[in-house]
This record gives sequence, C-alpha cells and structure tokens, in this order.
Amino acid sequence: MAIETKLPFDQQYVRTFSEGRGEPSWLLDLRLQALAKAEELPLPKPDKTKIDKWNFTQFANHVVQSAPLSSLEELPEAVKALIDLNEEAKNLYVQRDHTPAYLSLSEDLKQKGVIFTDIFTAVREHGELVQKYFMKDGVQVDEHRLTALHAALLNGGVFVYVPKNVEVQTPLQAVYIQEKEDTALFNHIIVVAEDNSKVAYVENYISLAEEANAVVNIVAEVFANTNARVFFAAVDHLAKGITAYVNRRGIAGRDGRIEWALGLMNDGDTVSENITRLIGDGSYGDTKTVVVGRGKQTQNFTTSVIHYGKHTEGYILKHGVVKDSATSIFNGIGKIEHGASKSNAEQESRVLMLNEKARGDANPILLIDEDDVTAGHAASVGRVDPTQLYYLMSRGIPKAEAERLIIHGFLAPVVNEIPLESVKKQLIEIIERKVK
Repeated sequence: MAIETKLPFDQQYVRTFSEGRGEPSWLLDLRLQALAKAEELPLPKPDKTKIDKWNFTQFANHVVQSAPLSSLEELPEAVKALIDLNEEAKNLYVQRDHTPAYLSLSEDLKQKGVIFTDIFTAVREHGELVQKYFMKDGVQVDEHRLTALHAALLNGGVFVYVPKNVEVQTPLQAVYIQEKEDTALFNHIIVVAEDNSKVAYVENYISLAEEANAVVNIVAEVFANTNARVFFAAVDHLAKGITAYVNRRGIAGRDGRIEWALGLMNDGDTVSENITRLIGDGSYGDTKTVVVGRGKQTQNFTTSVIHYGKHTEGYILKHGVVKDSATSIFNGIGKIEHGASKSNAEQESRVLMLNEKARGDANPILLIDEDDVTAGHAASVGRVDPTQLYYLMSRGIPKAEAERLIIHGFLAPVVNEIPLESVKKQLIEIIERKVK
C-alpha cells in the first residue's frame, strides 16, 4: 500500500514556526516557497531502488523542546561514550531532538573569528553569511520533493565558519540525539572554510531507542574555498523504523580539498547522496564510506565526484557488508566534464554478503567528456574470501572469530580515517553488534 503523500503541515504552520524563532524574512520566504514546491515536485529516483512507498512525510512531531544540559555528565551513557570526557570538551555541540543542549568553543578559536553554533543562532546573528551559503550553490531547494521539504521544515543543525588563514587544529564535534521515537528531524549543516583555512568536523547521529517511527531528512553543505581543506567525518546510527534521507554535498575551489569519512550504520531504510564538485583547478575530493546492512532494511548509496577544474583529483572508496535479508545498492559516479583536462577519477566499491538472502549491488560508473585525463574503477560483490578464512582457521582461530577479523580488516580503510578516538571506538562497536 502506498504511503500517504499529503504534507503534514500547511503554510500557516511554517509561518508561525519561523516567526516564533525570530527568523529573518529571507528564510521565512524561502520556507514558504519550498513548501509550495514540495507539493508539486517528484521524489528523487535513486538507481535500482523504488522509494515511492517509503514514508518521508508522515510523522507525529516536528518540534520537541528538551532541557539544556548543565553538564555533560547528564548525557546517557551511550552518548557520553562518543565524547572524550577526559579532555575538556572545548569544541562540542550537542542537540537533543531539536534543542541546542550544549555548546562549547575554545576562546582561542572565538578570537580568531571561528563560528560554531546552532543553525538558528547563526541565522539570527550571522544572517548575511548564512544566506550566502544556504541551499544556493550546494543543495538546491527545488531538486526534488525531499530537498524542498527539508528547506520548508528545517528544525535543527549547525553552522561552521572558518575565516581566511585560520587552521582549526582540534576537530569540531556535533552530536545529534534522537530521544523521542516519533519526532522528525530536518537537520541542516553548513561548513565553510575560507581561503587558506583548515577544519575537521565530526558528527554523530544516535537514537536512544532501538526502534522508532520517524522521518529524518539531513542536508550538509561543505565549502572549501581557495587552498582550503575540510575533513568531514560522520557516523549515522539511527534506529530501526526510521526512514532517512541524507544529502551531503561539497564544493571545492582552486586547490581546495574536501575529504569525507562516512560510517553509515542506520538500521532503517536509507537513501543517501554524497556529491563532491571539484570546481577549481587543482582541487581534490576523497570520499570513503563504510556501510553495514542487516535485517530487512533497504539502502541506496550514491557517491559522485564531478570534475570541472583542470588537474583535479577525485577518489571514491566504498566498502559494505550486507547480512540477513537486507539489500544495499552502491552507486559510484566519477564524472569529468569537458575542459577538466589532466584530471584523475578513481573509484572502488566492494561488498561482502554474509547470508544467502542478503543482496549487495556495486555499480561503478565513469562519465568522461574530456580526452586528456586518467580514470579507473573496480568493483566486487561476493562472500568472505575462503582462502583468508582457511588461513586464519589454520592458525587456530575459530571460524566466527576469523570472519570477524576479516570483516574488520575489510572495513578498516574507512574506520581508521575517523579523527576522534571516541567516535572511532563507537563505530567499531556498532560494526561488532551489527555483524555479530
């Protein structure tokens, strides 16, 4: 049976919601226009996955007000494990459902002009700067129904801004906690690195309940301007029963670098897009993704690196593990536009299927419109290598432990990229639970 597509809120609700937060007129107008478009635009059409019966619009709550934290010790143990409490949490944002619950930024970074705050505070205090980047050159409002719905119902997220010639040495961390099982999250993240700057941003999505009935619509826009570097790491771990749409988009200027390390561990149906546009000459994009699918979930992951500038380099590495009767589609697209001479597009997709009913599909695609370039791709879908398994078992390691070691080695190229030890440990523990 098809899911009801009628939108849950009308123009008056959106107006009241926006005005209640003191938003500027430009954002209110954008919200209202986006809601009108959401009623007309079609859903996205991810390759080989039908999502027309998925629930992206029906949910019980759009806003939940939670109390701010007076101390990080008030956090649940599962969340505290993500944060290194032995170190002073100087650069940390915690969001409980839709409430900014904790925010800390070192005085040194404040003095240098770094902005790290929730999206609504940024809109009020740095409106012109947010407007410059919000859903213009990155993700467009009218791409499809889900981007329009996101713009209309935005209810959380952060804004990160690093001025010219500033290098942020310690990663900025954001933790988004879903506490209420029936609450929708429309989270928007903007990360801007101006010329010759550097920043690492790490985010976690975590559900406190094992099952929920909710919709999550995430958009992240990352901008690395001339000779800037942005490292963006994420671990998504949302509960079973949550329908998730995730759109992470990056734009790199001349000699800019954007590197992604993504652990996509949701237990519900998920459609994810990750697109890096190498606009400037000499720009660089590297996307590493690790996925584990289990149960009956369906997932579709599309990763694209699009080359516009000359001498650009784009890399895609995707490793996935699928078990039970889960289905995971991995689409990798390396596109070199006409004029992007001397560019290089490389990609690799590997999928391990642990059960007879598990289904994994790796689809590497190269689209080349320029002659003077290099490009390559590799893909494989199969079971645990029996030779590796035999080698480990011949050393006295039990079969289950041998499989575990092989899986961890298979996923290590992405896991090892996570810059925060607490987050890396969490990702390893999630993988342990999901493949056990």
